[in-house]
Amino acid sequence: MPDRLAVRKTYKLYIGGAFPRSESGRSYPVTDSKGRFLANASQASRKDARDAVVAARKAFPGWSGRTAYNRGQILYRIAEMLEGRRDQFVDELRQAGASKGAAGTEVDAAVDRWVWYAGWADKLDAVAGAANPVSGPFFNFSTPEPTGVVAVVAPDSPLLGLVSVLAPVVVSGNTAVVVASEPAPLPSVTLAEVLATSDLPGGVVNLLTGRRTEIAPWLAAHMDVNALDLAGALPEHVRELEDKAAGNLKRVLRPAGDDWAGEPGTARMTAFLETKTVWHPVGV
Repeated sequence: MPDRLAVRKTYKLYIGGAFPRSESGRSYPVTDSKGRFLANASQASRKDARDAVVAARKAFPGWSGRTAYNRGQILYRIAEMLEGRRDQFVDELRQAGASKGAAGTEVDAAVDRWVWYAGWADKLDAVAGAANPVSGPFFNFSTPEPTGVVAVVAPDSPLLGLVSVLAPVVVSGNTAVVVASEPAPLPSVTLAEVLATSDLPGGVVNLLTGRRTEIAPWLAAHMDVNALDLAGALPEHVRELEDKAAGNLKRVLRPAGDDWAGEPGTARMTAFLETKTVWHPVGV
């Protein structure tokens, strides 16, 4: 039997629930840890970034308007779908340089992290909100609300790091535009395929591959982006991105040398919440 030709996968962007090529027509080669060619990934442009923000803004009212319990169900479904493709993620992490054991451990941790955040979905209001004691015939409540569209520069931990910055953004009702790891984008695109086949509505998460030094400044300056997570930004570019984010007073989360395998805590969830305080008169 003659040898079959390899059917190479085309790695595309993920915008609005679909997988378009970059409007620029550009791509860049992705190599394994030994410099061997693996695939071509789309190289997103400024126009792609704008399209991703439009998709995220369009999805925001529906996603933030869902019940917290329903968002938790959807995050749990993502964990189920990721678990079902475990072997593929292990292979991609090994190509990126991880040993077989370390790759398996990272995939398992990424699944567990989705489950962990899913469990927080209907508990966050109780922890981040409060019934405030006031002097007078009033009830006073502080309740958390999602910030809006959050742009995320993902770290070079291409699966666990990505999940650790993405899940806390969307669990509370925000929508996201993610700039994937530049040297190791393949697990990120595969995660986008998991999101597309889960119950997550299109546009809640949008994923761009390419040069982060090209894409991130446009997102930092975009007037319809409400917040910015610079977890994967290069240290020499953080100040530039912060300056651009000041144009519409974006909330900025700076890189903090996170240990992605450590306990996640609640700080990344509360970083992208706004607090609304309501006064209500007590009936006579």
